[in-house]
Amino acid sequence: MQIIDAANLDYRAVNETLRSAKTDCTIKGCCGQRFIAAGMSDRNLTIEGIPGNALGAYLNNASITVKANAQDAVGDTMNEGKILIHGNIGDAAGYAMRGGKIYVQGNAGYRAGIHMKACKEKFPVMIIGGCAGSFLGEYQAGGLIIVLGLHKGHKRIVGNFPCTGMHGGKMFLRGSCEDIVFPSQVTARCAAIEDLAEIREYLSEYCEDFGHSVDKLLSAPFTVITPDSKNPYNQMYVAN
Repeated sequence: MQIIDAANLDYRAVNETLRSAKTDCTIKGCCGQRFIAAGMSDRNLTIEGIPGNALGAYLNNASITVKANAQDAVGDTMNEGKILIHGNIGDAAGYAMRGGKIYVQGNAGYRAGIHMKACKEKFPVMIIGGCAGSFLGEYQAGGLIIVLGLHKGHKRIVGNFPCTGMHGGKMFLRGSCEDIVFPSQVTARCAAIEDLAEIREYLSEYCEDFGHSVDKLLSAPFTVITPDSKNPYNQMYVAN
């Protein structure tokens, strides 16, 4: 295990040191350096501190664990691998991700899962333990988004305009979600037993990572959202 002290390094120096390492790494003193582990493969990375934007962008078969919060665009266009965030994340997490997993212990900002898509055998999964901001799953084309709403208090599990332009994939929100307005091109319904069976494997892994009980999580109702049209943009145009 190689230790990288990032306290006095800019993002270029951090990434050059990371790329030259021949083993797994721990970055200490991280404070907003961008693009950490972009395109990284076959490596385990632990970050102590708060990484900057685009952590794990284009990530391949690698694993990143952040022991604090992370900023915007976590896992931007990632291909595979796993990112664990022991805190909250900023906006646009998982932008256009086409494989791999992003598991967040806390909350997510706006536009989490925007343009998420599945690609051939790759299947992206994002689990948010707390709440998500507005435009969750905007233009989602594939993959799976799960929001658990743990410790949300009186806050809604998701902000305004979830699933806008959604035309593929699935979203699961823990709760009945009667207070949420969904767009007309999606169907929101109470998850059945067979729906919950689809997500149990991922929730079990999440619970193992963050110390929750999967049976307790699944004892609450879930709402599953799916697109009901292959042409969600049809309503935006006028036929000649």
